[in-house]
Amino acid sequence: MGLLPFEKEQRKLLIRADASTNEDYGKKPYSRTTEELLEGSVICLNKPDGPTAHQVADYVKKILHVKKAGHGGTLDPGVTGVLPIAIGNATRIMQAMLKGSKEYVCLMHIHKQVSADNIHKTSKNFIGNIMQMPPIKSAVKRELRRREIYYINILEIDKQDVLFVVGCQAGTYIRKLCFNFGRALGTNAHMHHLIRTKAGPFSDKEWHSLIDLKDAYTLYLDGNDSELRKILKPIEHAARHLPNVYIFDSAVDNLCHGSQLYVTGIVKVESGIKVNDLVAVMTLKDELICMGYAAITSDEMIKNEKGLAVKTSKVFMQIKTYPKNLV
Repeated sequence: MGLLPFEKEQRKLLIRADASTNEDYGKKPYSRTTEELLEGSVICLNKPDGPTAHQVADYVKKILHVKKAGHGGTLDPGVTGVLPIAIGNATRIMQAMLKGSKEYVCLMHIHKQVSADNIHKTSKNFIGNIMQMPPIKSAVKRELRRREIYYINILEIDKQDVLFVVGCQAGTYIRKLCFNFGRALGTNAHMHHLIRTKAGPFSDKEWHSLIDLKDAYTLYLDGNDSELRKILKPIEHAARHLPNVYIFDSAVDNLCHGSQLYVTGIVKVESGIKVNDLVAVMTLKDELICMGYAAITSDEMIKNEKGLAVKTSKVFMQIKTYPKNLV
């Protein structure tokens, strides 16, 4: 297979200050009760062939008897595979999934016989930046867009059928990629079948079916929550692909009220953060407080004596989880 950009990153933890956390407030994500997870968590679902992504999210809502469920990244009805689902008060994090990198396994049919060497050689021409026109039936404006292909690995060639895996930027249309691939081979080609194997931090190594979810919830109602806890992941699970900024307990409540994060509130950060990168701001118990855009780099967050560090964009932690100005 291949690695998406965030999977290649080797982040180091950079320390700004020594600090500890007050165990009387907050809770480590994997210490949350099943009932708390049912109020807000994420699921890596294996979408079946047939329903739309919106319908699948609705099925999840009905199975778990929750008021809200949302998906992160649309899949056509005939496409199967990784579909991140959030329930309850975690649904807002799905917007961050829409821009996450994706990986697909695709079966492409070429309309005439082409040599294997030609197919392998042509596939390399699509790695890097490509231009795509969204299809007529799409949710975005129809204009040429630049998209990046991180890797294409040919898995198998059987006459005119080509099985390959592709890692790509969000918003890449694999159906159009197949069409353009065929044109580059001097013929036509179309997408015969498509499975999504990665969507941001979610992958096929952890997916569960709707049947798995239904069975797990039935066991939960009978007093056994072990299977359901394997499926319901803390909201922090959906932010694993983002670099983290950790802050003092005393700074948490201000951010919960929508304040910006200044360097004086930072305890430690992960390396490699660039200006305008989307980051996850965390407590020292690894709880997600909010997401925001870096105003300065990782190194500046550590070295600067004052100034804005992160511009808050979306808050997830409830106010008063940590007392204001907690020492």
